[in-house]
Amino acid sequence: MSTIEITPGQLSLEQLRRIRTGGVQLTLHASAAQDIARAAAIVQAHAAGDEPVYGVNTGFGKLASKRISKEELATLQFNLIRSHCVGVGAPMAPTVVRLMLATKAASLARGYSGVRPEVVQCILDAFNAGLVPYIPSQGSVGASGDLAPLSHLTLALMGEGEMLVDGQRRPALPELQKAGIAPLTLQAKEGLALINGTQTSTALALDALLRFEDVYASALVSGALSLDAARGSDGPFDPRIHAVRGQPGQIEAAAVYRALLAGSAIRASHAEGDDRVQDPYCLRCQPQVMGACLDQARHVREVLLREANAVTDNPLVFADADGSHTMISGGNFHAEPVALAADALACAIAEVGAIAERRIGMLIDASISRLPPFLTENAGLNSGFMIAHVTAAALASENKSLAHPASVDSLPTSANQEDHVSMATFAARRLAQMLDNTAHIIGIELLAAAQGIEFLRPLASSAALEAAHALVRRDCPPMPTDHYLAPSIERASALVHSGTVARLAAQHAGFRTLG
Repeated sequence: MSTIEITPGQLSLEQLRRIRTGGVQLTLHASAAQDIARAAAIVQAHAAGDEPVYGVNTGFGKLASKRISKEELATLQFNLIRSHCVGVGAPMAPTVVRLMLATKAASLARGYSGVRPEVVQCILDAFNAGLVPYIPSQGSVGASGDLAPLSHLTLALMGEGEMLVDGQRRPALPELQKAGIAPLTLQAKEGLALINGTQTSTALALDALLRFEDVYASALVSGALSLDAARGSDGPFDPRIHAVRGQPGQIEAAAVYRALLAGSAIRASHAEGDDRVQDPYCLRCQPQVMGACLDQARHVREVLLREANAVTDNPLVFADADGSHTMISGGNFHAEPVALAADALACAIAEVGAIAERRIGMLIDASISRLPPFLTENAGLNSGFMIAHVTAAALASENKSLAHPASVDSLPTSANQEDHVSMATFAARRLAQMLDNTAHIIGIELLAAAQGIEFLRPLASSAALEAAHALVRRDCPPMPTDHYLAPSIERASALVHSGTVARLAAQHAGFRTLG
């Protein structure tokens, strides 16, 4: 098992990708120890003093004016976690929880939160043991930190919560004991530091972004396959067109289409003498639409990478070179950057699916595609892809509703103390359903385009697109007459989810969605 050494503030996207997948061990760079210990000592000094410090010897939120005695400071932190474990709904996926654990440890290890080294090490030990805290997915508004989900994570580390084991909920304490991990005990400010922060919304958004890589690249392949099946023109992908606009994603997307289509005998067969002057937008404008989505995704990458490395709890401890220090209350726990980034990604996911749905609609329309109606020879007796397209339309329409921006919504909480919230957690969480929908749309397009290509035999497409056709046919039979199609849609969608189709874009065009 390989090891990732976390240098606080320097997590890379590739490291996060490996952390999400699992099968790695995490260690902390030795340089972090001094910063963690220094901040912890400052908090402990405040806990021993008489000056009121938020979250150390006061209540929380609207109760910040309530002083807590020194004898009750540890109880204060335990009560905080217990009272904030109020999540509902399905559990977070293990991929998300792994990202939560890693980014929370990395954030605390930067030395501005005031937790002891033992707290950070407990998180790393749990990750390295393969433990997955049971965390309900609903109950955070993405401000004051992702309080409920991070509380469930912390309660599991305390041995009072639950772990997810083989998809089942199990008491946390026995799982900690089996892994040889002592349950976490909390001291001043540590409970607050653990649950203040944006690690849940960030992990959900990162999980979606990393899934989007394969969905996006698969859509490039399916779009190119549809273009050849419809005997469309590759003229709109001419690099000169895209250079004069100057949009980087568009330029790169057009280059991928050119590489995927290179050498197609189908294209060569109608390069001259085709009476269609221009293709429909769903074919001709693919670089413009997909390129804009690519630029959007890469912007989201930068926002989320910054947030994964950020310190987002409150209050923060700042130690100066002269030995003095300050504890300052702020609002880094407000997840507005994540909310806006997730909304941007939602629009990109919806658009990738929307234009793919339009290509399916084009392929089944004989007046546009010049293929048999609904991609079946004996239309009437057979319905072909008629209702497969309806499924794609339903999913594309569902994505439109899901793409409504979550960040523009806010409800005051904590008796109006926390009066503007980001809704980042939902903004990020809904991306998973949108990705599933879009992967199914692309799966249907792959089936339809493969069927279309077969009507043009013996002409062959390009090497890249023939490889895509072979992948589809490896798992999904052709449909010369109507048959039970749902299993083929599932298998084709699995080729998208698994990255199998996306790898063709990497192999034949050197393309990686996030660079």
